[in-house]
Amino acid sequence: MRPDILNPLFAEISALKGVGPALARPLERLGLARAVDAAFHLPVSWIDRKLTDTLEMADAGRVIGIVLTPVDYKAGGGSRAPFRVHATDRHGNPVSLIYFGRNSGWPRKLLPLGEPRFVSGKLESYGQELQMVHPDHVLPPEDAATIPAREPVYGLSEGLSNGRMRDFAGQAVARAPDLPEWIEPSLLDRKGWPGWREALVRVHADPADAQARERLAYDEIFAGQLALMLVRQAGRRRRGVPIAGDGRLRAMLKLPFAPTGAQRRAMGEVEGDMAQATPMLRLLQGDVGSGKTLVALMALLNAVEAGMQGALLAPTEILARQHYETLRKMASGVPVEIAILTGRDKGRVREATLMGLADGSIDILVGTHAIFQETVLYRHLGLAVIDEQHRFGVAQRMMLASKAERSPHLLVMTATPIPRTLTLTYYGEMDVSRLDEMPPGRQPIQTLVMSAGRIDEVVDALARHVEGGGQAYWVCPLVEESENSDQAAAEARAESLRTRFGDLVGLVHGRMKGPDKDAAMAAFAANRTRVLVATTVIEVGVDVPNASLIIIEGADRFGLAQLHQLRGRVGRGDKPSVCLLLRGAALGETSRARLALMRESNDGFRIAEEDLKLRGAGEVLGTRQSGEAQLRLASPEHLGALLDAARDDARLLIDRDGGLDQPRGQAARTCLYLFERDAAVGLLRGG
Repeated sequence: MRPDILNPLFAEISALKGVGPALARPLERLGLARAVDAAFHLPVSWIDRKLTDTLEMADAGRVIGIVLTPVDYKAGGGSRAPFRVHATDRHGNPVSLIYFGRNSGWPRKLLPLGEPRFVSGKLESYGQELQMVHPDHVLPPEDAATIPAREPVYGLSEGLSNGRMRDFAGQAVARAPDLPEWIEPSLLDRKGWPGWREALVRVHADPADAQARERLAYDEIFAGQLALMLVRQAGRRRRGVPIAGDGRLRAMLKLPFAPTGAQRRAMGEVEGDMAQATPMLRLLQGDVGSGKTLVALMALLNAVEAGMQGALLAPTEILARQHYETLRKMASGVPVEIAILTGRDKGRVREATLMGLADGSIDILVGTHAIFQETVLYRHLGLAVIDEQHRFGVAQRMMLASKAERSPHLLVMTATPIPRTLTLTYYGEMDVSRLDEMPPGRQPIQTLVMSAGRIDEVVDALARHVEGGGQAYWVCPLVEESENSDQAAAEARAESLRTRFGDLVGLVHGRMKGPDKDAAMAAFAANRTRVLVATTVIEVGVDVPNASLIIIEGADRFGLAQLHQLRGRVGRGDKPSVCLLLRGAALGETSRARLALMRESNDGFRIAEEDLKLRGAGEVLGTRQSGEAQLRLASPEHLGALLDAARDDARLLIDRDGGLDQPRGQAARTCLYLFERDAAVGLLRGG
């Protein structure tokens, strides 16, 4: 249970003075639901304000704060002309304060003639005159001290001003208690960091305070590392079943080519882990098309050879069915029973599958979350393989343990490589295998970038491709954070392409019913449709070797890893493949850098590192959608600089300093609750 000392900080955001229904909405859009969220909503930049008593031409272009006395009003001639307040400093130097808009009553009220006011804003020169357009602060001189020389600037949402956000952050920080120190003393001395609460106060007061920022980033990384170590420790204490198959089923596989060195290495690591009594916890990383499925199948067959069952969990129904077909194809001629179970399966089909699992006649089950529902009982589950790990959190990983008398071995696969720092941050409790070679026969993919204004040429090129017997994907852009709009974009594009290609155009999007989606995919796989218009539902796992062209519309709106993942839908057959990225007219710097890297590199590991720099951890891993704990205070640069120290500190706490029971451990327990990694505390007690 969360320590009482943290309760004021975890109060609802509405507990802050001034947060009513009107402001709750913009705060909610920023993800600020509680006081702690406002406290951790750190400034993104700052305004340096020169406090002065004299107007000087040399300060033009700077933000200044100065006491001025209004001496005259001058209304503009037309409705669009500005309203001017002529004012002077204490030496009589003049400046014009300019307000646009029809209502002159407001500036008159703010700046009554003859009454000094503290005014702050950007000073500008207009010919030989000084002016200030829409000052950002106008206050009685006695209140000037409330405006800092360095003013923090926060990330905002429509309807929320920077001043209000600063006030809410200040109130939230005031709720933060002094907490006992959890950082190892010698590290704290070496770094010269302030205490946790002091660091929080300092960052909001001076966003340029690098030392205070680093302290907060370290605390967040440390909490994550400690949580993962506790999870790993709890896993090590669980007993699994050693699995050592005799190789008879694996020997019967008829593979089209020999496994790569990287595949053989990964298979050996997995087999070695499964032979231990401690349950395996291994992350299998590989680039698109590097052959992860074969490694998974070998592990599953190893379990079946030893009289156990295996389960493969996929994040979406499309992907589950794809895996099911792929495994059956690869294992054809091998006496092994493979079944599928998704949320869509009902009635007798579902009952038969459940009975087969319970009596052991089903050896390998492929499916979505449905395969871990309470009603699904296995006779002897020995191995679980999870594909697309970032859509399943630590909590789901733990749920697996309850599906067998002894914890099953766990192999987790990621579809795109994850940067080293993120691997350690989010999967630090796991051992890692990397597939860094491509199987023979994978064709390199040529990537081209074109303006969306040339779409007619693109459609002509698509027509030539289709006439030559080829197939193509056409991926529609993310219009906004809404499946509805993605669907509308896909439907409109499919409609326009059908005017040219008729029934050769198929359509698949996330809101289609399961059977309709399957039918569209099956028609494309069987070459009955030649162009498949899709949203990002085809991002992972879809495998049609004859498709050698992918057109990604609005490519500048996608993240790097997602573009790389989509590109991996082609290049699976024996034909050279092309990925065509259609970009918008106005490209930002980040989008330009992203598309340039896609054009020059096919290396998923390099792309992952660059994606982290451009977008940040939550988006690279998909945790922004999946509900996994976000890094809010630590930047990618902090991760790179502080991760190893945080891991070492967490290890010292567990190995040398008595874990969570000693005084430093008690403080660290509070740190876990503060950064909402407290699932690990429960695990420690329950493990």
